[in-house]
Amino acid sequence: MTKKLFALFFILNLTSCAELQQVVNQLPQTGGISNTDIASGLRQALDFGIDKQVTKLTQKDGFYKNELVKILLPEELQKVDKTLRDIGLSKLADEGLKVLNRAAEDAVKEATPIFIDAVKGITFADAKSILLGNDDAATRYLTGRTETALYAKFNPVIKNSFSKVGADDIWKNLITKYNSIPLTKNVNPDLTDYVTNEALKGVYTMIAVEEKEIRTKLSSRTTDLLKKVFALQD
Repeated sequence: MTKKLFALFFILNLTSCAELQQVVNQLPQTGGISNTDIASGLRQALDFGIDKQVTKLTQKDGFYKNELVKILLPEELQKVDKTLRDIGLSKLADEGLKVLNRAAEDAVKEATPIFIDAVKGITFADAKSILLGNDDAATRYLTGRTETALYAKFNPVIKNSFSKVGADDIWKNLITKYNSIPLTKNVNPDLTDYVTNEALKGVYTMIAVEEKEIRTKLSSRTTDLLKKVFALQD
């Protein structure tokens, strides 16, 4: 690493956020790292993360068997799950959870085109901020630029998926059995919005996992461009 870059890192540890941005803006083009390289490297890292991690979520059990993102019942309905298990209806409770996760797996298939458009829009200014940011800076960037569009895509897919996989019938059966238990308070949940938001959380969680891998593990930088660009933040 050049003396200039050593000096830069020393300055970064001493300056305020505003001063940090001024220093970054004046970063000289050394070691073959151009403005275009930095932006391209960030785009490549995000593309890899989307391809690797989001694709996993679209597979059967992509949510259900991944403890990082598995969708559980909302807090107010967890008593339903517990009560059914307590009276020997664990299988029915499991089926109720599975259909929530299956709906999320269906919905995530709609995510990739929206992410690709967001990644294409990364400017050099964005890239500098992301590169020198926290381990999830790129994920937070994507969240801010895709969350609204993804919700609009996910929500109807999840609603349709509930019908397709029989979630309507399963939950009707589950809630009917719960409501028939003496001394319980009847519930009538609409889970579409809840599962939509949980699916969004799951997507961003897995992209953040991949981003941290690339930032912290040399072995995860699988191209020359990734190695060159992320060496700047080591």
